[in-house]
Amino acid sequence: MAEVTGKVDFKVGDDTYQTWYKIVGDLTSDAHPLIVLHGGPGVSHEYMTPLAEIHNKCNIPVIFYDQIGIGKSFFEGVADKPKEFWTIDLFVDELENLVAHLGVQNGFALLGHSWGGMLGAHYASHRHPVGLKHLVITGGAPSMALWEQSTGQLLKALPANMRETIERHEKEGTTDSPEYQQGMGIFYEKHVCKTPWPKVMETSFAAMMRHPTVYHTMIGPSEFTITGTLKSWSCLDQIHTITAPTLLTNGVMDEAQDVCVSPFFQRIPHVKWAQFSQRHMPFLEEENQARYLQVVADFLTYPQ
Repeated sequence: MAEVTGKVDFKVGDDTYQTWYKIVGDLTSDAHPLIVLHGGPGVSHEYMTPLAEIHNKCNIPVIFYDQIGIGKSFFEGVADKPKEFWTIDLFVDELENLVAHLGVQNGFALLGHSWGGMLGAHYASHRHPVGLKHLVITGGAPSMALWEQSTGQLLKALPANMRETIERHEKEGTTDSPEYQQGMGIFYEKHVCKTPWPKVMETSFAAMMRHPTVYHTMIGPSEFTITGTLKSWSCLDQIHTITAPTLLTNGVMDEAQDVCVSPFFQRIPHVKWAQFSQRHMPFLEEENQARYLQVVADFLTYPQ
């Protein structure tokens, strides 16, 4: 499996940053490449690397990258940036810059997970890239209000003492306490990914823990309490303009419950919805991984 890594300059105002990327496969082939948008915001790309199997299955080049501020696209001074720097348009501009640098603007697919699905939906519904051939949204939402509604429902379903502990620590700003972390660990086990976590997921979340600025600034203390720059974000009134064939996926126990996914299904003109039996990361769990990868591969290769 051929792999190429590199960095592309990304200019924001008077400053220039660098976006790290990895290409699995050959961009000179006839197949439209798949660009993978990781979640967070501020969780590095490694946990998404099982998607490289798409290349093995159907010879589609797969492009991974770290969004600026995290992982291999981290830069000194991240923590000094004002909150106004961290907007969804910043990351849409970065994606457009990468697409142009790699020369794939005439034909490519996007797969976004969680926040990456929101980014992909915003890009497709606001910029309308002519070369976007397929869009895959896995565990995403068309607005942060719906995301909060979804995670709030799951929080209410936890045992009362655990729910009260999580809510108390978030209110008091003590989310670094062991008691809070234990409660969140139980929530993640139930709704994000079963333990023990795969090494690639540990790597991605360790990157966020080392450099939490992007997540904390754009989201806040947790996914139950959105206080960051994404709090009012929504593309609900634009998703009907997405013209690319779109695949939606979520899990029965996913953080992204059906309340998040159904508006996409109702409003995007050319759309399919596949649901899996487990949590937020079907590409990491044995029960779902093979089926998820096959569903995505079929969607990307079958005539629409």
